[in-house]
Amino acid sequence: MSQVVNSVERWLTSIVIELNLCPFANQEYRSDRVRIKESLAASEEDLLKDLVVEMSLLKRRPEVETTLLIHPNVLTDFVVFNQYLGFIESVLEAMDLQGVFQIASFHPDYQFSGTEADDVSNFTNRSPYPILHILREESLERAIESHPNTENIPVKNIRLMKSLGHEHMTRLLNLCQFDDHVG
Repeated sequence: MSQVVNSVERWLTSIVIELNLCPFANQEYRSDRVRIKESLAASEEDLLKDLVVEMSLLKRRPEVETTLLIHPNVLTDFVVFNQYLGFIESVLEAMDLQGVFQIASFHPDYQFSGTEADDVSNFTNRSPYPILHILREESLERAIESHPNTENIPVKNIRLMKSLGHEHMTRLLNLCQFDDHVG
C-alpha cells in the first residue's frame, strides 16, 4: 500500500471514524466496503477518467459501498479543486448519474464558504490529500432515513472542532502523514 493510501486510511480511522464525524463511516469501513484508491493522474482530464472508472466499478460491484479517490498530484489548489467539483456535477448529469452517485469532497485546505481559512470548522472536511468521495445516492438516502437528526451532524461536528481547537486538529491531521503514527 502506498504512503498516500496509508495516510488517508489513518485519517479515515483516526479522525473521521474516531471523532465520529460521519456516523455511517465506521460500519462500512469495518465491513470492508470502503475502497481507498490513489489516482496517479497528473491532469484534470486524467482524474476525470479515473473518476469514471471508479463509478463504473461501483456500478458493477455492489459489495463496494463507496470509494475515496485520492488525487495527490492534481487539484492541489483548493480554489481550482472547488471549481472542478462544479464540473463533476455537470459530468454526472451528462452521464445520467445524478441520483445514482454523489461526490463529497475533502482537501488539505478545505474552506467552507463564509469562513476564514484558519476557521477550525474547516477541519470537518480537511484531509491529508485532495479526495473525491464517491457515494451511492441510494445508500446515502437509506442511511439518512435510519439516522436520527442527520441535519445536526454538521452542527455537532463544528462544535467538536471548536472544542478540540485548531492546534489539536492540525496535529491530528499532520500525524496522518507519518508511517510511525501513534493513535
